[in-house]
Amino acid sequence: MKNKSLRMLVGRLKNIAHPRSNFIVVLSFILGCVLSLTPVWAQANPSAAIALDGRQLFKVSQLEGFDAQPRADYANGILNRAVESDEAVQVQVVKVKDLPVIRVNGLNLLTVTEKDAVDGMTKEEQAQRWRDRIDVAIKLAQEQRRPEYIRKALLVSAGCVLVAIGFNSVLGSIWQKLQRRLISQRETVPETAAPTQSIDLFLKFTLVLLRVAVWLGALLYITNQFPQTRLWSQKIVDVIVYSLAAPIIPLGDKSYSVIQVIILIALFYGLLIVTGTVKNVLRSRILGLTGMNRGAQEAIATIAFYGLIFIGTVVLLQLWGLDLSSLTIFAGVLGVGIGLGLQGIAKEFVSGLVIIFERPIQVGDFVNVGDFMGTVERISVRSTEIRTLDRVSIIVPNSRFLENEVVNWSHSGFVTRLRLPIGVAYGSDLSKVRDALIDATKDYPDVVSDPPPNVIFRGFGDYSLQLELLVWIKEPRQQVIIKSDLYFRIDGILRDRNIEIPFPQRDFHVRSGALPLELSPQLEATLAKFLESCNNGANKRE
Repeated sequence: MKNKSLRMLVGRLKNIAHPRSNFIVVLSFILGCVLSLTPVWAQANPSAAIALDGRQLFKVSQLEGFDAQPRADYANGILNRAVESDEAVQVQVVKVKDLPVIRVNGLNLLTVTEKDAVDGMTKEEQAQRWRDRIDVAIKLAQEQRRPEYIRKALLVSAGCVLVAIGFNSVLGSIWQKLQRRLISQRETVPETAAPTQSIDLFLKFTLVLLRVAVWLGALLYITNQFPQTRLWSQKIVDVIVYSLAAPIIPLGDKSYSVIQVIILIALFYGLLIVTGTVKNVLRSRILGLTGMNRGAQEAIATIAFYGLIFIGTVVLLQLWGLDLSSLTIFAGVLGVGIGLGLQGIAKEFVSGLVIIFERPIQVGDFVNVGDFMGTVERISVRSTEIRTLDRVSIIVPNSRFLENEVVNWSHSGFVTRLRLPIGVAYGSDLSKVRDALIDATKDYPDVVSDPPPNVIFRGFGDYSLQLELLVWIKEPRQQVIIKSDLYFRIDGILRDRNIEIPFPQRDFHVRSGALPLELSPQLEATLAKFLESCNNGANKRE
């Protein structure tokens, strides 16, 4: 008996020494380490699963003096040894002491009691149902261990790998198209570089997640094809499902699962969509009928938008089951974070609120901010969008409107004065020049008559008489075009009236008739000889 046990031990050691067995052992060890990091949720479970090759057949309950898990482990061991044989396996139900017992090849698999019976069945009916399931599962397990099935499973696995590679290629091509679109947008509008970089980072992160999901799905599908690896696949799936469904995120007195948090995020995203739709309807359909200006409509719509978000967030958290009083600590931590690392965001947020309520600028105003000039298109709590005269959108942080000088052409009134500097030649009749400039503004639709245009004599320049034409216009955002049109008119009317527009020039005056040049005697002698030779050559040709 001892020799037999020794031979069995040596045989097992030889199997472990095999390279393929080493790989399986190492992989099993890694999988065991991963599984050991997860909570053992089945210890207090009153039932345990009878499974074969990773497929659950049914569950047995605990008996008096016998836990469910030892019963299941004993039965699973008998089933695993039975399917390794190529011979037909006999599964039958016999009665022992008035209790049905399921036997496999003459070995008692398990005893069925009243606690195992479900759905109103008797223990005999339950035993017969389990016997049928075991018989089918054993035949399927033996079938999947044959070479024909293994070859077919290998082909299916190879096809799965090719499909995964194809999916990865498609995902990569889609990501490259989106990246090229972002790069072209960044080159066209350089001011949008920061937002597009954030989107680029999000797309990269999403691409990595999708590729990991594709390969993980392919791995699980392939391992599920083979009975030797199906158990690992099932355990990995169980770990993932448990990690998503287990309450592992503590908030207040309760803990929540990852799935619950994802549902909350999805509901919050839906809240943002609904509030955005309400904002657009309120601004375009309701406030547009009141006759208010565009800036007031945008301010009311923005306040309503953030108010609905605040109320909706509170309602969602209450419906989700979160006690808001438990968020006091989180609010304190958030306050410290704002004080330390989120100063810039908090600064822009407060600046946005000041702009929305004080309204130094409004949507539709024509403003100058630094080197940018354009129309305010959108005001949010973090930034303001300005569309320049070149139809380029500029995203400006809100703090710049409060810390720096801002020219708001639309703030104080409906008309704006333009200054057009003009220079005429010395000797020109200034009264005629004044009349010509005033006539150039007549019948021009964008120049208002009240206040009337005016001409101011600025002084004597280096080469011209400096004047300035002052006109009032109704559309400040059109000032570049208006200036161009008026200059065209001024040039034409000054030419018609023979009024000269000078160009920059300098006069050089010589006081005596001779240049005070002194030459050396050697240079004078050389020049005299050169002139004499030139004269002699001319006489010979004659």
